[in-house]
Amino acid sequence: MNLFTSLRYVIALHEQKHFGRAAQACHISQPALSNALRALEEEFGTPIVKRGRAFEGFTPEGELIFLSAQRMLHEYQLLQQDLKSVAGHPQGQLTIGAVPSVMPIAARFSALLQARHPGIKLVVRSMSSPDIEAGLENLSLDMGLGYTDRLVRRGIKFTAIPQYTERYFLLRRSARPSGGTLQIAATLPWREAAQAPLCLLTPEMHNRAIGDASFASAGMDVQPTIETDSILTLALSVVVGDVCSILPGALVGVMRGYGELEAAPLVDPEIVTPIGFMLAINDRPSHTLTAAIEFAHDPDWLRHAAAHSGLIEL
Repeated sequence: MNLFTSLRYVIALHEQKHFGRAAQACHISQPALSNALRALEEEFGTPIVKRGRAFEGFTPEGELIFLSAQRMLHEYQLLQQDLKSVAGHPQGQLTIGAVPSVMPIAARFSALLQARHPGIKLVVRSMSSPDIEAGLENLSLDMGLGYTDRLVRRGIKFTAIPQYTERYFLLRRSARPSGGTLQIAATLPWREAAQAPLCLLTPEMHNRAIGDASFASAGMDVQPTIETDSILTLALSVVVGDVCSILPGALVGVMRGYGELEAAPLVDPEIVTPIGFMLAINDRPSHTLTAAIEFAHDPDWLRHAAAHSGLIEL
């Protein structure tokens, strides 16, 4: 079997943590995946996975093989891009991981980048901040979009490209619905927002941590009515239920067509959080990554991102 194909199976198993899902992701049967892994173990003369009724992780030797597989496939992809790309016309895949609260901006960036460079195939994944940081380290991601202040606090050595600042709003049903456009209400202190029945993200989400810290600085300990790890649930709970939610401007902007809702900018304290792209330090970025970096610095794009992340247009 082709070595690169087998190494892809190792990477899929690391990502999926499940034999069946890894096989499905690779578009092969589970027995074919198992046979390929056994063949790879025979090739290297060492066990790769801890075998049981379910996937229990890699052996120490398997972890080394996984890390080597990441590097080898990364270099292979770079070589393919070098061979296919010409100046100004990058060809190949670019994988971006974005925290859920910035997905509207990640989607806009990806669509506009692909329109500028049709040879780029974009893969955009919604991921937690720790998973993005791990993905950049193990080369499964080319770029991350999220909270760059984490890099300073945790001493993480990634390159950051600032994009915009995230501001926060209480999304609620309006007492006087409009004809079809989301309304912007008067500013609201975090202390008053704490009195409302709230649908919030689950505690492990970084965006939830920002909200909890803001409530705490206002002297409030909030117990949400609904908790979710889904941004869609966060917004739709307000549309169809009797709860309110705390959303960043980029997500409130997506709700602008709901005239029955209003968004109140939260103050006292007024929280702004820097959002930016993060990249692993790389002496030889791919052609697609180079094009994405250039676009992330483009003044027209930065104005577009600001307009759709802070409700400037509303």
